[in-house]
Amino acid sequence: MTKPLEKLRKRMHLDRDQAWLFGVCAGLANYWHTDPAIVRVGVVVSGLFITKVAIACYLVAWLLLDDRPRDRVSSDRDS
Repeated sequence: MTKPLEKLRKRMHLDRDQAWLFGVCAGLANYWHTDPAIVRVGVVVSGLFITKVAIACYLVAWLLLDDRPRDRVSSDRDS
């Protein structure tokens, strides 16, 4: 695996605790330090205009990203 992808996978994870479907939008929201609803709205709006690309990106992110480690969940919520 390439080094940039490894760095990204260390910082970005799926968030199954706040997930609606697979946790991709919640994981992106945690990575960007924003509300998951904002990311979900962005995904839905982009899905309206570029449906196949949005679905493909979502599925690729779901396949590439790992679940969030449990020890990082408590430390991220405390700060």
